[in-house]
Amino acid sequence: MLAGKRLVITGILTRTSIAFEVARQAQEAGAEVVLTGFGRTRRMTERAAARLPQPVEILELDVNNPDDLAALTRDLRERWGAVDGVLHAIAHAPGDALGGAFLQAPTASALAAFQTSAISLRELAVALGPLMDEAGGGSIVGLDFDATVAWPAYDWMGVAKAALESVSRYLARDLGARNIRCNLVSAGPIETPAAGGIPGFEGLASAWQSQAPLGWDATDPAPVAAAVCFLLSDHARAITGEILHVDGGYHAMGSPLPSRSAAAVEPLVGAASPDA
Repeated sequence: MLAGKRLVITGILTRTSIAFEVARQAQEAGAEVVLTGFGRTRRMTERAAARLPQPVEILELDVNNPDDLAALTRDLRERWGAVDGVLHAIAHAPGDALGGAFLQAPTASALAAFQTSAISLRELAVALGPLMDEAGGGSIVGLDFDATVAWPAYDWMGVAKAALESVSRYLARDLGARNIRCNLVSAGPIETPAAGGIPGFEGLASAWQSQAPLGWDATDPAPVAAAVCFLLSDHARAITGEILHVDGGYHAMGSPLPSRSAAAVEPLVGAASPDA
């Protein structure tokens, strides 16, 4: 499905990362893959990358650093000359922007969450857009978490995810004439490194398991990764501006009040999205 595609995958920390499973499936589907890593976590990315079916190079990328973005464009131009797709699996919020103190969160922390988790999608699109032009078009896919409701304690990360969804739609609008698509995959809760730091994650996953009509396995990122690979492929060539929910159908179900309360579904808090 992805034979001959040149893909950039961000956001791999361990083998349990959704991004790792995307890279694995993409390689098995015929794609050539480059990963990005950042700072102190790059060593973790390197260890995970060693478990992929094929060797990969890891390029340094702090998405908030213009020099890193320019270097990424330059390195990929020298390596491939063109890029066919990219996975945006990047999110971060300072601890004081989460946890239930929405009204008291410092404005600087809210802005930091917004920049890293939402504006970064545009920054990545701007950096790689010219290389997708060289390929005759391309696909940008981001990882999302349902922003249609206010989750307990998710606070400014929830706002940032809502912004991510809007940024994706505007990118779809402005890049469509260049045959560059932009879509998001809204995943159910997956046990990833970030999820390990989320108090009450087990309660959230349990709610998904009980309310999703298809059920939900929080230990299996494969269905989410398969949807990402589909959107990166030419099979999705007429799809843009879309949010594809891969959550067992949970998003479409009405829920009784207790299951949405803090007592039944503990808050989503932490320094990152369910994957990044």
